[in-house]
Amino acid sequence: MRMLHTMLRVENLDASLHFYTELMGMKLLRRSDNEAYEYTLAFVGYGEEADSTVLELTYNWGENKYDKGNAYGHIAIEVDDIYHFCDNLEKHGADVYRKPGPVKGGTTVIAFVRDPDGYAIELIQAK
Repeated sequence: MRMLHTMLRVENLDASLHFYTELMGMKLLRRSDNEAYEYTLAFVGYGEEADSTVLELTYNWGENKYDKGNAYGHIAIEVDDIYHFCDNLEKHGADVYRKPGPVKGGTTVIAFVRDPDGYAIELIQAK
């Protein structure tokens, strides 16, 4: 068994695709429209679906405002140079709301950024 994907509902698919592909460095793996049920799915990731866990972005054509609730935590992504990566995100208008630095009580360097829909992403410095 293996984990296949995580799905997030997004309010603006173009903004989300820009964030995940242009700023986060993922690749658009596939995209499909379902006209009968009025939604679009876009799968993005750092590797192919056959080998990697990916992110499914679901865009509903009608009502697409969502209450995130208080159960969602975050997605975690390892980066090679967290300081440079966060600087680049901020230069492009991303909300890096927890600047890079050691985790409380430890030495692992982390940061947090929000995607266009407000979903939290933890960035973790590669060891």
